[in-house]
Amino acid sequence: MTIKNKPELLLPAGNPEKLAAALRFGADAVYFAGKAFGMRSAADNFTMEEICEGASLAHMHGAKAYLTVNVMPHGYEYPELRAFLHAVGGTGIDAIIAADLGVVAAIKEILPNIDIHVSTQASIVSAPAAEQYLRLGCKRVVLARELTMNEIKAIRRDTSRELELEAFIHGSMCISYSGRCLLSNHFTGRDANRGQCAQPCRWNYNMYEIAEEKRLDMPLPIAETERGTFIMSSKDMCMIEHIPELLTSGIDSFKIEGRMKSAYYTAVCANTYRMAIDKYLSDPENYVYDPAYLTELESVSHREYDTGYYFADAMSDSKTVTTGGYVREKAYVGVVSGYDPESGRATVIQRNKVVSGETVEVISPGKIGRAFVCEEMKDEKGCDIESAPHPLMKFTLKVPFEVGIGDIIRR
Repeated sequence: MTIKNKPELLLPAGNPEKLAAALRFGADAVYFAGKAFGMRSAADNFTMEEICEGASLAHMHGAKAYLTVNVMPHGYEYPELRAFLHAVGGTGIDAIIAADLGVVAAIKEILPNIDIHVSTQASIVSAPAAEQYLRLGCKRVVLARELTMNEIKAIRRDTSRELELEAFIHGSMCISYSGRCLLSNHFTGRDANRGQCAQPCRWNYNMYEIAEEKRLDMPLPIAETERGTFIMSSKDMCMIEHIPELLTSGIDSFKIEGRMKSAYYTAVCANTYRMAIDKYLSDPENYVYDPAYLTELESVSHREYDTGYYFADAMSDSKTVTTGGYVREKAYVGVVSGYDPESGRATVIQRNKVVSGETVEVISPGKIGRAFVCEEMKDEKGCDIESAPHPLMKFTLKVPFEVGIGDIIRR
C-alpha cells in the first residue's frame, strides 16, 4: 500500500525540558498543557510565556505545537476558561485539543483561526461520530483507545479525507473507557475529568473474592501476591513491532502518551519510533523489524507491554497486568551540553550519580544506544574526579565518538 502522506509522530511534553527532548529526537509535533484546563494537572505544565516559547521552538524544528484544553469544566469555570483562551491567542500554537462541546464552542468563538483536535476523552468509536465533529468545525479526532485496527480502517474508509485521524500507539491505557473515570473522585475527591486523576486504578487492593450478587458463577479473576492485587491496572501499549500495519491503516497522527514521564522517556520513545517509521517509509517492501527497537523501549519506565486493543476485543480482554508495578527505567545519568571534537570531550549536566570506570550509553537522534566506559572525568575547573555525585553539576569526560548537545547519557 502506498503511503500518500507521511504520518505525524506526536510526543508528550510535560514541561519545557521534555518538549526540547521530543523535538531533538524526532517529534513532528508536541502536545502540552498550560497551568489550567489540561488533563494532567500534576505535570509541571507551561506558563503562558513557556507556551509561547514552546510553540516557537517547535516551529524552529519544523514541528507543530498543540495545547491541551481537554478537561470537562463545570459551569462556574467558564469565565476563567474564556480568559485563558483569550490569552492563548497570541502564543503561536497550531491547535487546541478539546473534549467538551462547550469548550469546542468557546474555542471557535474566541480563536476561530486555531485548529481544534477532539480529545480521546470524547470516546469517538465510529465514523458518524467523527464526521459530526468535522461538521462542527474540528480538524482532527483522537480515536478512543478501545478500537481495533480493523475498526480504525473502517472509520478512515467512511470519513471525509479532510478529517484527520489520530490514535495512541504507545503508553498508558486507562481502565475506564477512553479515560472517563470516577474512581479518583470516589476515593480522593480529585476529579479525573478535570485533570486531577490520582490513578487509583494503579493502586494495590487486598481482595480475596469478588462477584456480583446475581452472577456468583462469574467471579472476577483476582490473584494476590505479596504486593497486593492489580485488578484495575492496565498494561501499557507498545506498537513498535507493528509499524507496517500502523502506516497502512490511514492514521494521520501517531500519539505517544506520557506527559508525567521523564525527559528520558520522551527522548527514547521519540527516537525509537522515529527510526522505525523512517526505516519503513524509506523502503516499505523490504522493511524488517529490528528487535533493538523494543530493547530501547524496555529501557524506559513502563508496565507490561501489550498491543492494546488493536488486535483484541475490549469487551473480552481487559488488558490488565499480570505482574504488579513498573519496570523501572535505566538511570538517566546526564545530558550533553557541549562537545569538543578536537579533544573528544563532552560536557555533561548530571542527572544521576555516575562513577569513573562505569559503562554507560549515549542516546543520539537516529541511533540506538552506543556504549562506552566513563574515563578521564573532570570537574568544571579541570580537576580529575572519580565521580559526579551532585545533581545538575557540570563535568566533562572522554567520549570515543562524536556526540551532540542534547544527547542523553544513561547507565
